[in-house]
Amino acid sequence: MSVSRVSLLASAALAAAVTLTGFCPPGGGPSVADAHVVVHFDAGAGQSPENVALEPGGGLAVTFAGARQIAEITPEGCTRVLAALPAPADGGVHTPALGFPLTTGLVRAADGTLYVLYATGTADLTGLWRLRPGGRPERIAALPADGLPNGLALDAGTGTLYVADSVRGAVYRVPVSGGSPQVWSHAPELASTGFLGVNGLKVHGGSLWATNLDRGTVLRLPITGDGSAGRPRTVAAGLAGIDDFAFTGHGDDIAAALNVPDQVVLVRGDGSHATLLGAADGLDGPTSVALRGSTLYVLSAAYTTGKDPNLLAGRLVRRPAGEQDGTPYRG
Repeated sequence: MSVSRVSLLASAALAAAVTLTGFCPPGGGPSVADAHVVVHFDAGAGQSPENVALEPGGGLAVTFAGARQIAEITPEGCTRVLAALPAPADGGVHTPALGFPLTTGLVRAADGTLYVLYATGTADLTGLWRLRPGGRPERIAALPADGLPNGLALDAGTGTLYVADSVRGAVYRVPVSGGSPQVWSHAPELASTGFLGVNGLKVHGGSLWATNLDRGTVLRLPITGDGSAGRPRTVAAGLAGIDDFAFTGHGDDIAAALNVPDQVVLVRGDGSHATLLGAADGLDGPTSVALRGSTLYVLSAAYTTGKDPNLLAGRLVRRPAGEQDGTPYRG
């Protein structure tokens, strides 16, 4: 972990601590029940989980950033490495903002193909990679070596992959077949303020939704009829350190990871937000979340502490006034 990353994230933590004070789930609001750590990963082996995709049968696919790996977490909690991406010849010391090579965004297509982003600071390896079931990883699109490809989203309807570059403040689009990336948006709202800008991405409701870590915002960028990017709208603000997120299945509500404050928050479509989980629940620098039904999965990378990278699971529930036990959160 670079000193610059630790210090910058610590600054974000201070801002988030001030911003989020008082945002606790109100009476009758959603909460997470039975939260517990399912798997503790090996920080010394670079098993810092960065992103996640749901697998059939109850498993999860994850990227281990420091180990440059794509792995599978079985429903029983076993970890199986599916592939490791090649190490850059210079060790990745020129990777922008971080100084080490890392696997980042991850999505899974219906045919089982995994798409993953890799940042190395070198032109020969930085880009979008594909891992077919039983195959070997192959790069299908080169991305700028002076950028940091981070969040990744798939629009299955059009066969388009969207890539967030957190350093260059841009979103690219690439067909699932691969090829030359095209700049889809370079809106000012995507830019960083000194460290990392646009981060997590998801396609939802005819728009691309994005987070900006430095600015603490959730953005909505319409996908127009010709596929181009509409003007961004800020959906929520005051979420310093926000990383990746998942839609809950209730309108535009999302569950989002705030990595330095060690929190997962519920962000409603109207921009209001409330804390769902914190460090006391086992979070240690959460980076991404996923939802399978009412089961909420949270990955913690422990970037700043190096202590306990882990996978936490819990049950997202709503608690109407007067209800004691809660019911699965379906809005």
